[in-house]
Parts: sequence; structure tokens; C-alpha cells
Amino acid sequence: MRIIVFGFRPRTKQRRAVYDALLRCARPTRLWDLYAFAGGHSRFSNTNPKVRLLNEYCRLLGMGFCQASIRAIEDGSFTLSNEYWRISSVNSNYTMSPTYPFALLLPKSISDDKVLQACTFRARCRLPAITWCDRGTGAVLARSSQPLVGLMMNMRSNADENLVAALCTQTAGEKRRKLYIADARPRKNALANGAMGGGSESSANYFQSEIVFFGIDNIHAMRESLGRLRDYLDTHGTTSSDGMSSFLRHGGWSWGGGNLSSMSASVSTLGDTGWLIHVQTVLAGSAWIAARVALESASVLVHCSDGWDRTTQLVSLASLLLDPYYRTIKGFQALVEKDWLAFGHPFSDRLGMPTISGSGNMPFELSRQASTGSLPSSPMRQVSGSSSSQAQNSSHAQNQNSPIFLQWVDCVAQLLRMYPFAFEFSSAFLVDLLDCMLSCRFGNFLCNSEKEREQAGISDACGCLYMYLAELRASEGSSHAHYNLFYDPLKHDGPLLPPAAALAPTVWPQFHLRWACPSEAQGGEVEAECRKLTRKFSELQRAKEAAETRLNEISVTVESLVTELRNEKLVSTSARDAVKRASKETATIKRAVQSLGFNVYFSVDGDCNVCIESNPTEIPQRSVCSVSTTNSNGSVHGSEKSDLSEPVTVMQDDVSDNPLIQVCESLCPMHSRDSGCRWPNPGCAKFRSQFVGLKANFDAFDRLPIYDNYFGT
Repeated sequence: MRIIVFGFRPRTKQRRAVYDALLRCARPTRLWDLYAFAGGHSRFSNTNPKVRLLNEYCRLLGMGFCQASIRAIEDGSFTLSNEYWRISSVNSNYTMSPTYPFALLLPKSISDDKVLQACTFRARCRLPAITWCDRGTGAVLARSSQPLVGLMMNMRSNADENLVAALCTQTAGEKRRKLYIADARPRKNALANGAMGGGSESSANYFQSEIVFFGIDNIHAMRESLGRLRDYLDTHGTTSSDGMSSFLRHGGWSWGGGNLSSMSASVSTLGDTGWLIHVQTVLAGSAWIAARVALESASVLVHCSDGWDRTTQLVSLASLLLDPYYRTIKGFQALVEKDWLAFGHPFSDRLGMPTISGSGNMPFELSRQASTGSLPSSPMRQVSGSSSSQAQNSSHAQNQNSPIFLQWVDCVAQLLRMYPFAFEFSSAFLVDLLDCMLSCRFGNFLCNSEKEREQAGISDACGCLYMYLAELRASEGSSHAHYNLFYDPLKHDGPLLPPAAALAPTVWPQFHLRWACPSEAQGGEVEAECRKLTRKFSELQRAKEAAETRLNEISVTVESLVTELRNEKLVSTSARDAVKRASKETATIKRAVQSLGFNVYFSVDGDCNVCIESNPTEIPQRSVCSVSTTNSNGSVHGSEKSDLSEPVTVMQDDVSDNPLIQVCESLCPMHSRDSGCRWPNPGCAKFRSQFVGLKANFDAFDRLPIYDNYFGT
């Protein structure tokens, strides 16, 4: 949709060199000159497309997302089946049909021998093959090329009729399923193909069938329609390729001004392009097919002439309406690879690229204009009335370029506009997909068939655009522009069946208007704002999660500190209780000692002083003794530590002169001169009757609550 004009100063010799360079770069003569090969090895490595096709077949058969392998393809062990359908390897070497995939989904009741007989009745041996099936109802969506009924429309094939009848799988307790044969062509075109041996089926030859014609024009009509649309957008866009604004064209304002005739002419010109009508026709045919399968559980066989242009558009769009999986990014990739690539849509011919056998089908010519100061009209408008257009008309039939895939993606964009909650991908994803296809940077859409891509080694030598797009999405996650912000898989978890009144397409702004009307092409401004809000919400969500994680860590730390504090409190309580017990014990011991006639003093530093007072009339002096003994060198050593582990010091005046101690030493059987006094050893209390001269209330002494660690049993 982009028109680029190169202007040269008069009397310069650059034009031929630039012309040749543009022609060489825009239309290389060999497949190996494309950027996908000439650019070197790509880091977006491509997996084998055959494996992906088998995985999709297994999903359709109800076997889940099984993982096929190259080894299974090489040894032919991929022929799986269920109750109704099977994966056939009849075309594994592309001998039956070089434009069909290596594996086909066929009715289980039809053998490979019957398949080989039936393929000869179809153009290019493109026999009826299943492209989508409903495991619940048994309904199938099949595709093929036109039957070779001949000029008189009277040729028949029993093998083909049996194969088509087997598409109507009859489940237990169900009446005979109806079969619709949808011919994508206008009826007159189908009859005209009879002159070349083609044509259409007769409902009399196919049991309980109905023939329907959709009236979709051929590739040449689509190519011319896109040219007119491009010319219209260039003329009435913000700035045209001739540098003139559409508001100033025709001497007045085209919109909202005084030139209403110019405005009406512009609107009629858009209708004259025919592009929106073609898009609506394809949408209507696909919706009709999806409704027959979903509402009537009928089987539908779709074909056109060769079965690779209009047929592909219809079956892939109907599958998109029927199966929610195809409305995801991964499913959309599987749909494109199955119905467009595997079943042989000729991308090289339709895009004007060289094939594996040589250059493209049509030499490319760049439009030329006179060397004038101003360009009065766009290149397309000038060419349309020049003699070069006559040359193009003469080679009309040989030109195989056509925007068939672009038109189908345009239809998908229209459905995305009608059902904004049903698709995981956005319009930006579709635009990037088309740009990648046209850039020749990747090998996915090169060549005309699966066989040619295998012969050229595309999957090994070229990069994969799906890997590239996946890396783009991975950089931003779910906030990437490829994701549809409004996608809700639960809202549309079944078929999409748009009514005919809703099929009113508009110009796709993100693709068609991005060069002619850049500001208006941003039709998703609301979506862009929502995406910004979503990105901000995601950032806030991540910040919230980080704060919650930090809060959890702090909570764990606080709980740990609380536990430690509780433990410390328990330890402190235990120590306090021990102190209380020790205080009680100390008081008890003090009372016990005092009952023996001693005075006990505790100093501030914890030392215990025991003073022994004798009868003042008999023993006037005062001496102090303790529970320690004195060595010959004067140092003091305790015989036993108290419970509080406090050192006990002895204040001694003259122990040997104390008559009370002398009496104690002479009468105590546990006393020896070598070991010294052992009081208050528990053994002392046992010999209380022998302590003459010591005054003690032994009855009160026995009643005291003394612990066993102080006095023995």
C-alpha cells in the first residue's frame, strides 16, 4: 500500500542505475538471492513444519497435543487414527499430488488404493481431504479442487463419489448427514471451466448433497481491486505521492467544504474499487459454511478451480469461526501452516517472488513519469490510461500476482473488529505478520508448496518468522502490542456465527491507511491508551507483589523476634523464679543458722559473713568464722559452694582461742585437723546431741522447709 516516487534532476545520468538497482533488489531472479538466503544464518531457527502439521492433526483427532518426531516421519509411523478418521501417508513422497502435504486426514473407511483412484478425478490430483473435524458431532470441513467432469458435465468417478460420501460420517443412532458442496466460484465461471475439462459436481451423483456457488471472483479481479484501492488511498490520503494534499485537490476542500461533488465522487470511487465487496463476499461464504457445520452438523466440501486460493480463504476462515483454538496466537500459526502452507497456496506466484525452478512468473516493470517539475498525478493513475496498461492487459492471464493472503488477513481483521473479545492476538500482530511475509526476511512463505520448500531446504537455511514474533512478545510479556487487551476466552468459547447484517467491512486502518493517512491509521488510540494503563497497572501489580513479598519477610522477621523475645522472657522468668527460690532458701538457711546462735550478714558484693557470738559473760571476745577453711599460708578455700555460687569469705580473729570452736572440734566426729570444719555439711545435724555448749532449738530446726540439696535424708 506504499507508493514511493523517485525524482531526478533534469539531465542527470542516475536514473538508469537507480532503476536497475531497484529492479534487482525488488525482483531478484533466483530464489537464493532473496534476503532470507543472502542474509546469512538466522538466529530464529525453524523447526520442521511437518512435525507441527502432525501435531495439529493429532489435536483434531482428539489425541491431545501429542508430540510427533522426525523419526516417526522418516519411518512412516505417523499413521494414527480414531473411530472415524485417519492420518494417511499416501502422499508421503508427493507422488500423488505435488501440491498437497505429505500427510492427509482422510475417512477411516477409505483405503489408500481407493484414494489413489479418486485423485485422478480432481484437478491437479487435489482430492477431497479433511481440514477440520468436529469430534462431538462427526461433521467435517473438507477441501479439494474442481472435478474433471468434462465439457458435457457427464463424467463420473465411483471412487471420488465414495470418498465424498465417506465425509458424511454417520454416528450411532443418527440419521444420514447432509453434505454441502460449496463452489467458491461464480456459476458462470464454473461452467466456463468445463471447456477445459473442469466444472462442478452434480447433486444427483452425490447422495443427499446440495451444491452452492459463492460467486467469489478470481485472482485477477482481486489484484485489480487492490490496485484501485491503493490508487484511491493515494489520491484522497493526507498527502499523495505527487506531494499534493487531498484537501487542495480539484480546487476545493474534499471534505466538509464547499465541493460536495468532489466528496460524492470520492465515496463512489471507494465503492468502485470493489475491495470491500470482495472482503464481504469471502466473509459471508465463510460464515455460511461455519453455520452449516455448527447448526446442522453437516459436512461441507469446499473447492474452486485449483483449490488453493478461494478454497483456502473459505476453509481457513470457517475454521477460525468454528474453533476457538485458532483464535489464539499459537492456534493461528497452526491454522496458517496447515491450510495455507501445507495445502499448497502458491505464495511465490501470488507475491511475485522467484521459485525454486527459476525467476518469477511475470517480469516486473517500474512505472515511469515525465521529468517535470511537479508530478500532477500518482503513478497508478497515470499508468491506467497509458499505453503500458494495454501491454499489461495483453499479459493479464499470465500474471499470477494476487493479494489472496492479504485479503484473507483483512477478513480476519474485520472479524477482530466485530468480536474484540474473541481473539488473543491484536490487529498489530496481523500487520507485523504481513510485513514479515512481504519482507523476504524469513523462509516460511517462500516457494509454492511444501514439496518445493523441502527441496530448497527452507526450514534449515532460513529463519522462522514465528520465532521472531515470539521473541518480540517475550520482551514485554502480556502487555506487548501483539496481545489483545480485551481477549476473554470464556466469553466466546464456541463458534462465532456472525449474521449477514453484521458483515459490513470497512477499510482496515492499521494496514491500508498507515502510509496514506498516518494519523488516522492509529485507529487503536483507545486501545493504545488501554495498553498504557494496562502496562502501568502491571507495573503497580509488580510493585504490589514486591511490597507484599517485603511485608512477608518483615512479618517473618517480626515473628522471629517475637519468638526470641518470648524465649528471653521465659528465660528471664525462670531466672527470676530461681532468684526467688534462692532468696527463700537463703532466708531459710539464715534462719537455720541463726537458730544455732549465729548471726549471718550478706554484704552488697554478695559475700556471706557468719559471726559467732559466745556468751558475753564467759567469752567476752567476738570471733567470726565461715564455711571455709584456712590454709597454712593464710589463703581461704571453701569446702563447698553455695547454690548461688557466691564466694564465702571468713573474717577470723583467732579461731584457735575460741572455746566454742574448740568444743566443736573436740566433740564433732566429722571434724579433723587435716580437713577442717565441714559445717554446714548435712552430716553435722546428725550429731546434734553431742554439741555441748551450742544453744539451738532443734525442734524448730527440724520443722524448717530445707531442701535436700542442703541437708541429706
